[in-house]
Amino acid sequence: MEERNFAERREPEIVYSRSVKAGKRIYYLDVKKARNEDLYLCITESKKHMDSETSVPSFEKHKVFLYKEDFAHFTEGLEDVINYVKSQVGEIAVREEWTPRAEGESEPESAVEEEKPRRGLFSKLRK
Repeated sequence: MEERNFAERREPEIVYSRSVKAGKRIYYLDVKKARNEDLYLCITESKKHMDSETSVPSFEKHKVFLYKEDFAHFTEGLEDVINYVKSQVGEIAVREEWTPRAEGESEPESAVEEEKPRRGLFSKLRK
């Protein structure tokens, strides 16, 4: 049996990358090059968590690998579900940029508004 040296294993090369900040999450879209020179997409969701005991931040990460032969099917499926959600809830508002606040800091007065009736996919479940 062939002995493999995992210490020599290298991380696939990132040839193009883009990050998307969405609230408390960041999505990393990395185009990587496989050992056989093929390109594929690695989507990583990273969400910051504070350890309640030590107050040390940690990051929870989830990855999805999408290979080029599946791009068309994935794109079609993604567009389909986005269109479905839009048809159910109407226009989707663009999320404002999230900025963390220090503990005890209140929201600026310009951000405080009267509570509006919720109009979303899960609003009927919250009643």
